[in-house]
Amino acid sequence: MTKTLVLDGSRFRFQDAWRILSGETERLRLSPAAWRRVERSRAVVDRLAASGRTVYGVNTGFGKFQDVVIPREGLGRLQLNLLRSHAAGVGPPLSPWEVRLALALRANTLARGHSGVSPAVLRALLRLFGSGVLPVVPSQGSVGASGDLAPLAHLALVLVGEGEATFGGRRMGGGEALAKAGLAPVRLGPKDALALINGTQVTNALGLSALVFADALAVAADVAAAMSVEALRGSARPFLSRVQEVRPHPGQAASAANLRRLFRGSRTFASHAKPHGKVQDPYSLRCVPQVHGASRDVLGFALGTALREANASTDNPLVFPGEEEETVSAGNFHAQPLALAFDAAAMAAAELASISERRIEQMVNPDLSGGLPPFLARQGGLESGMMIVQVTAAALVSENKILCHPASVDSIPTSGNQEDHVSMGTTAARKLGQVVANAEHVLAAELLCAAEALDARGGPAPGRGVEAARACVRGWVERFDGDEPPSPALRSLAMAIRSGSVGAAAAKAAGPLAGLREGA
Repeated sequence: MTKTLVLDGSRFRFQDAWRILSGETERLRLSPAAWRRVERSRAVVDRLAASGRTVYGVNTGFGKFQDVVIPREGLGRLQLNLLRSHAAGVGPPLSPWEVRLALALRANTLARGHSGVSPAVLRALLRLFGSGVLPVVPSQGSVGASGDLAPLAHLALVLVGEGEATFGGRRMGGGEALAKAGLAPVRLGPKDALALINGTQVTNALGLSALVFADALAVAADVAAAMSVEALRGSARPFLSRVQEVRPHPGQAASAANLRRLFRGSRTFASHAKPHGKVQDPYSLRCVPQVHGASRDVLGFALGTALREANASTDNPLVFPGEEEETVSAGNFHAQPLALAFDAAAMAAAELASISERRIEQMVNPDLSGGLPPFLARQGGLESGMMIVQVTAAALVSENKILCHPASVDSIPTSGNQEDHVSMGTTAARKLGQVVANAEHVLAAELLCAAEALDARGGPAPGRGVEAARACVRGWVERFDGDEPPSPALRSLAMAIRSGSVGAAAAKAAGPLAGLREGA
């Protein structure tokens, strides 16, 4: 498998994001056609700068200073000052994988040829990705409107030998990091800094990374639900295809199909086909396709939005070579499409966790579990079993309720009221990442409890996919031998979910399981 990702500005896909996030992609390069677009766009900027014509971002100040014309000899200094003044971020730094994804997304939008960036600066950006130098980018400070100005400025400062970066696991000045990697600082020309920071790539890197992980989360949710249904001796009839056909939501159909595949070969349903005290299963079992499916549809919509944005031009002004060398000041930097999508995605991911916690309660509560050991303890009373695992899941579900307050309905004027409506998209993206991480741990708790319940239940064999999922869980976490701290097991199983191991193990036995990317 090649470790170089070729960017052309229009074909960045889910798998490209996954390979960056998993560390498989080591280098970036542009296609020849993309380089031609970049060169044509830059030629327009150079001619405009030489002509003396007033063009925003080329020879003017920024924001409220848009009417201040800068003389030609000050254009390089203007761009450097832009990076320095805008690097005002605070808070914990972005993770290494989020920074790498932001670098790739920024390079991809520059490759579209509407930014006017100089080829030398773009080459420096591509080299930075593959150098081992990672800019330190604070996570707070963007309102998601005139681009992710503060975080992208921190990212871009390293290119000119300033700011902070990590190299070889050590944090240092940007210039020192470049020197250790054998790279030289780049010199900025007209519009270069603006081309580096005027866009939505940090917002999208945060949201897209969360949605890539949500793809595995959605599959793991179906797997965990299937394990719980079998452990609780639920019914498979609610998942029949004809039930879904009369309410044709695509996510619902996909989730139900996953469950049917996971149940193939099961003997547990035959063992309790006769009435067993319940006319209907509780909603957390019976309504899995409806709830998981609704979340799938929303998460798929958000993923599609993020991928469209990954292949979009989000600068201001935009450069249109060949059209009378026109530049247009507009609003493609505004992150409202991402903000709304990521807020909705957070609610969808939270619902996967919410219904999962209810299935955990069904398994640990002796009044609901249909004969399973109380709290799945070997010696109830002397041991507490999975009692506090359910409490942890409940705490995370409640935290998600707070995090799901939408950021996109907020706005606060900035830049002397020039930027009088903002998206707060970066906040929406950061919240989405936390909700997905919380949901991973709730589903880890369900996988742990479902494996313990299946082991305790014994009896007829479950479906092939369910059995493979149980074996996968046991590959990460051994069966509890009495009380022991569940926290390490929850961390391990959350990693198994994020890596896709749980879904892959079940799919190997049951057949392909639908994720989100099919609908994006």
